[in-house]
Amino acid sequence: MRFLLIQGANMEYLGRREPELYGTTTAKELDGILRRQARTLGVDLDILYTNTEGEAVSAIFKADRARVDGVLFNPAGFLHAGHALRDCLRSIRAPAIEIHMTNIEKRGYGSITAEAAIGIIAGFGVDSYLLALQALVTRLA
Repeated sequence: MRFLLIQGANMEYLGRREPELYGTTTAKELDGILRRQARTLGVDLDILYTNTEGEAVSAIFKADRARVDGVLFNPAGFLHAGHALRDCLRSIRAPAIEIHMTNIEKRGYGSITAEAAIGIIAGFGVDSYLLALQALVTRLA
């Protein structure tokens, strides 16, 4: 199985940005955790950090054309205005799971992209990513 993980706007500063909300795990550390778990699950995982919604859209379409099996994404800064990202996710054949480290509902945020996902995992910090990875593997098995 091959998955693409899109890390949206501001996620490259994970570990430095608002650690009281997002913890102190850095983006590099999270990548290592996810790559190890992906190997354990038999998944090839590509990870893209981008602060540009168009770059995320292009990467997802490219991955879909290459027959990626699934998409994981944290819209992050695209949460409120990611209409292009949402429309892209509606267009692809691969299932997608939306990920949030915090409980966005508790924080009063709604997600533009949520309705294009097969599910959302939120509120578990770094574990949100591990849960999403496992859920996507289970969904495709």
